[in-house]
Amino acid sequence: MADHARAARMAKRIMTIVASAIEREVKDRRLEYVTVTDCRVTGDLHDATVFYTVRGAGIDEEPDTEAAAEALHRARGQLRKIVGDQLSVRFTPTLSFSLDTVPEASAHMEELLARAREIDERVRAQATGAAPAGESDPYRVPGEEDAADAEDGADADRG
Repeated sequence: MADHARAARMAKRIMTIVASAIEREVKDRRLEYVTVTDCRVTGDLHDATVFYTVRGAGIDEEPDTEAAAEALHRARGQLRKIVGDQLSVRFTPTLSFSLDTVPEASAHMEELLARAREIDERVRAQATGAAPAGESDPYRVPGEEDAADAEDGADADRG
């Protein structure tokens, strides 16, 4: 049976070890702008997937995700060795790296929300000063309903 709490603790520890190793021990310029965002470990603690993002070198520069992926692939053995030394478990998990798409999805969601707010504002602007179609009060008032029932009942008694 898998111990999910242990896997979560191990994933967090692997994430910090890999992030500090990329920053301090792995000497590759392509990893300068890589940020480790998350880590997931399988239930049997044999495989770990490390998620990362890459930011651009400048304000207008696009991040070079392919170069970062290649550098991480090349440094995978060195990083696994570092993780194994610092983790002190019987079996060091194999590392795989996956580009984290959460920031792009979040930016897209923010764009959709901004568009929805804009449409809501347009609808609100159109609604100001608008009159309802039909009667001014389309709902029955309880006092009127009782009076209408009383008149119908009086007509039935006379007939």
